[in-house]
Amino acid sequence: MKILFLGDIVGRSARNIVRREAPALRRSMRLDFIIANAENASGGLGLNTKNAVEIKNSGIDVLTGGNHTWRYKEIYALLDNEPWLLRPANYPPGAPGRGWGIFDAGNGFNLAVVNLQGRIYMDKLDCPFRCAEDILSKIKINTIIIDFHAEATSEKRAMLQFLRGRISALIGTHTHVQTNDVQIVDRHTGYITDGGMCGVEDSVIGMDSKPAVKAFVHALPQRFEPATGEVVLHGVVLDIDDQSGTVLNMRAWKKTFDNTGIEKPQHNLDA
Repeated sequence: MKILFLGDIVGRSARNIVRREAPALRRSMRLDFIIANAENASGGLGLNTKNAVEIKNSGIDVLTGGNHTWRYKEIYALLDNEPWLLRPANYPPGAPGRGWGIFDAGNGFNLAVVNLQGRIYMDKLDCPFRCAEDILSKIKINTIIIDFHAEATSEKRAMLQFLRGRISALIGTHTHVQTNDVQIVDRHTGYITDGGMCGVEDSVIGMDSKPAVKAFVHALPQRFEPATGEVVLHGVVLDIDDQSGTVLNMRAWKKTFDNTGIEKPQHNLDA
């Protein structure tokens, strides 16, 4: 089973590139499944119903979320009704939607996708560790991918240690900066602290740099907008044994597109 996980989609320009490229990526990379974190796909903050459906219909199998999932209240009904749209599972009972699901990857194989959110420097939600334990007790298949949407590297590393050998992969999201620490522990569980983002690279984590810098320098509120310019798609590619759920190979992945949407040559990275 070959899976592509795309980092946080930030704003319209990245959203449009993802929608355009998804079918070609599935063919050229022979992908069985594509997951994308889409909590910032609408205006760089949140996800509305129209954009969620358009991204899904482009060929993305599952959309995960995070702390900005709730910005557009219209998305609540979609969260309740569509299993392919996830939000962090450790929100308290009564929150719209669901935090995990089991999905058909083709050829008679299924995989579980779980969405969790950290608590360090973020909202104080239910414990993601206890939530993960509870979810794993209900999943009866071996291939399990977790999007851990968290700020602190320490919390992500702790979650890896907590779940090592019991899940196929733990992929961090939220910081929008792809980390150079891919590893496979116990010859089974793949890990990266953050898968990066799909957004404008010459930016402050996908947002226009000028108001972001002003906010740091002057400590005053600013209006943030997604940056414009060359778009980078960051992600992680996983080769997983269909039977055991073991990650056989895992690598960080990147494609860059110029201002006209044309793909630029990559250096020192696989296509």
